[in-house]
Amino acid sequence: MVIVVETPRLVLRRLEERDAEFVFTLVNDPAWLQFIGDKGVRTLDDARAYLHNGPMAMYAQHGHGLYCVEAKASGEPIGMCGLIKRDMLPDVDLGYAFLPQARGGGYAFEAASAVMTYARETLNMQRVLAIVSPGNASSIALLEKLSFRFEKSLRLPPKEDQETLLYAAGD
Repeated sequence: MVIVVETPRLVLRRLEERDAEFVFTLVNDPAWLQFIGDKGVRTLDDARAYLHNGPMAMYAQHGHGLYCVEAKASGEPIGMCGLIKRDMLPDVDLGYAFLPQARGGGYAFEAASAVMTYARETLNMQRVLAIVSPGNASSIALLEKLSFRFEKSLRLPPKEDQETLLYAAGD
């Protein structure tokens, strides 16, 4: 297990194959499907493939990616938060998603704040982006609380028919 950062209530660690069941549940959550999109994960094998081709491949290629967010109190995974390098964006972007029972308790802010500190202080990133669906008011509020500022609207693959908002933090 590779722990990336800890906060008073959370452990952020690299995702592993053993997280397939958690990932299956998270990527099929209605909020994920609405605001992030359908990743086509229908089985535990699909979840393992998502882990290998997504976060684990990104760790190998870039040294960072989405991390598993665990509650220290229970040791259970409650969400994902991390840094994603997308080919269509000039800088790394902050991504996060949490299970329904972990929403509204400040976990996303705590995890995202820790990831932003890690990005600046450990990875020496001067600028971090975030993309968000226009209707995702809670995510927009979180980004603004993290000092992200709206830059522009985009249309990104695979959903070119839908508007995406681009936010940025740093220089």
